[in-house]
Amino acid sequence: QVQLVESGGGLVQAGGSLRLSCAASGSISSINSMAWYRQAPGKQRELVASIISGGSTDYANSVKGRFTISRDIPKNTVYLQMNSLKPEDTAVYYCMCRRSYYNSVLVYWGQGTQVTVSS
Repeated sequence: QVQLVESGGGLVQAGGSLRLSCAASGSISSINSMAWYRQAPGKQRELVASIISGGSTDYANSVKGRFTISRDIPKNTVYLQMNSLKPEDTAVYYCMCRRSYYNSVLVYWGQGTQVTVSS
């Protein structure tokens, strides 16, 4: 099992910044990748950014150049630095990880943290 706990959400004005954190605990040695997703009201959950075990990152086109995903391996924590925030970034942000388990890949989700960007 892997437990993911997000923090760092809140209310910010357009143009501002926030940093989200996701602390992982449990069976973390076999985590292959971690990612941030978001879900706005009435919309499907979408991938925002991801980072794999080798350190490569990927971003949704809508956040490229504004958001940065990073990790602190000793702290088992992944971060999402969000700059130049826009009202359309308002959503619940979820941390997700994939873990290898024998011949399967298990997916774990955090509880989510609300980000609200006011215009």
